[in-house]
Amino acid sequence: MAVLAAVTDSWEGDLALARGIEEAELRGTKLLVANLRLTPLDAPAAAEVLDRRPGVDVAEHVLDLLAERAGEVDLLVIGMKRRSPVGKLVLGSVAQRLLLGAEVPVLAVKTAEY
Repeated sequence: MAVLAAVTDSWEGDLALARGIEEAELRGTKLLVANLRLTPLDAPAAAEVLDRRPGVDVAEHVLDLLAERAGEVDLLVIGMKRRSPVGKLVLGSVAQRLLLGAEVPVLAVKTAEY
């Protein structure tokens, strides 16, 4: 089994990576990192880094990774900005699409800032 952390080039992405590392250690499982950043990522040596495919939407890429790794990934960790529930639905954010589309439990790590 594995934990998949979706890491973006943002504070939320940094939180997702940190929490993904913690969850993988707590569960004694492998850490997979969906590198959605535009810059290089400093991931733990034991993590398997899955780079973003050019031209593919972020949410679609993560959902594709989950489908490719079906049965292997048992938790998805994402970072999420604090927005009102209505704001999330209206904006159709990446996090919202992942919460609705992932077929594994999703741990959404929220930032303290709006």
